[in-house]
Amino acid sequence: MRPPRDRYTHGHHESVLRSHRWRTAENSAGYLLPHLRPGMALLDVGCGPGSITVDLAHRVAPGRVAAVDASAEVIELARAAAGSAGLENLSFEVGDVYALDHEGASFDVVHAHQVVQHLSEPVRALVEMRRVLKPDGLLAVRDGDYGGFFWSPADEMLDRWLVLYHELTAANRTEADAGRHLPAWVRAAGFGSVEVSSSTWTFAAPEDRAFWGGLWADRVVESEFARQSVEYGLSTPDELAAIADAFTRWTEDDDGVFVTVHVEVLARP
Repeated sequence: MRPPRDRYTHGHHESVLRSHRWRTAENSAGYLLPHLRPGMALLDVGCGPGSITVDLAHRVAPGRVAAVDASAEVIELARAAAGSAGLENLSFEVGDVYALDHEGASFDVVHAHQVVQHLSEPVRALVEMRRVLKPDGLLAVRDGDYGGFFWSPADEMLDRWLVLYHELTAANRTEADAGRHLPAWVRAAGFGSVEVSSSTWTFAAPEDRAFWGGLWADRVVESEFARQSVEYGLSTPDELAAIADAFTRWTEDDDGVFVTVHVEVLARP
């Protein structure tokens, strides 16, 4: 969903896709679900491997669902997921969030989950989403706010991970704390009616700690996060390995808890 000047901090390593495939409409778009009804036309921007998209397509069927992402590799994974679900009202295409390949006023709903935080021009992207919405359409955007994340027990290397994440996103000219800025960005994009809520993902049960800590332990040494951190001179392989070890320690602590904070906005033109 980005032109070449936008660099995706996470990339599409397996540890990243592991997180994306875990997402469902229920755990990631609950704020939107009461507003959906059969027959709606919906656009999913930055759809990733399509796990949320498939759920949304079930809810608006027989309405059409179009989904776009910047990565051709990920779009192929999403198409496979849709094929396994037997959906005929859903299509996936490679696309650009700044220049959506759809006519104006053509969708009842435009949905974007954890997309705006990775864009160097978030308001410009939201203006483009507004363009393709019908006059009475609904924008639904949800983004994390890393500055609001918290965990226990304390670990100085996890503290360093959070600082490094902010340094890396700043180098990519994107906003790690996007959640808190969403309402202002949406209004700046010309939306008149804005409803704001928040929600969390909480990882505390053993299986949840294994999932979250495990994927980050892998991500900080194997994904684009690792490669870019070293390329920009922000970290070293040794430091990244120490951060990975900290995530593993957290995973193994029976008292461990990690809470990620998200802001969500429903808006109309």
